[in-house]
Amino acid sequence: MNLRDKFFQKKPSAYRIHHEDDLAIETLSERISLLLPTRRTDSIVIVCIGTDRSTGDALGPLVGSKLQQLQPKATVYGTLESPVHAVNLNEVMASIEQTHTRPFIIGIDACLGRLHSVGIITAGEGPVKPGAGVKKELPEVGDIHLTGIVNVSGFMEYFVLQNTRLNLVMKMADVMAISLHQSIEAYGTDMSLEKNNALNWGDDLLQLP
Repeated sequence: MNLRDKFFQKKPSAYRIHHEDDLAIETLSERISLLLPTRRTDSIVIVCIGTDRSTGDALGPLVGSKLQQLQPKATVYGTLESPVHAVNLNEVMASIEQTHTRPFIIGIDACLGRLHSVGIITAGEGPVKPGAGVKKELPEVGDIHLTGIVNVSGFMEYFVLQNTRLNLVMKMADVMAISLHQSIEAYGTDMSLEKNNALNWGDDLLQLP
């Protein structure tokens, strides 16, 4: 499907899939592709929120580091080396606003949920709301979001995040990073094809008698 077809297609609602699903990467990548802008944006910016000081909250920085290794056609903020968290989030968002012209922002974060939802990755329109699970007031981030439910909510959230299994967080980060990379790569290819088709269409017009 090219971008012209997607322009007339209704945007999908929030999509949920378990990270251990056999088709998790393939279908999540497709869903992210549908959420990307149909008109050319100057830059795609991915903001991975969290800290490596808490196992559960390290999902964002892990996704950021794994994405950087894949060298996506996007700018990544928030890695294990340089995390984006509650202390510096406002500063980072201000820097993005100054550095990028009309960026399309993808917000990445860990979250807590019901027991049966642990391990599920969600992709949808609208921003992530960092800090909501631990009762913090932080700016919302993203035109679209990608979140991973890493543990159970409802009681001693800080303790729960700190005692989340690293194995789960690593596996979820792998799925999220690869899915993002594949969708952004496909998006760049679609944009190139759209540009070439537009140029060819213009050439045809010039050749009309």
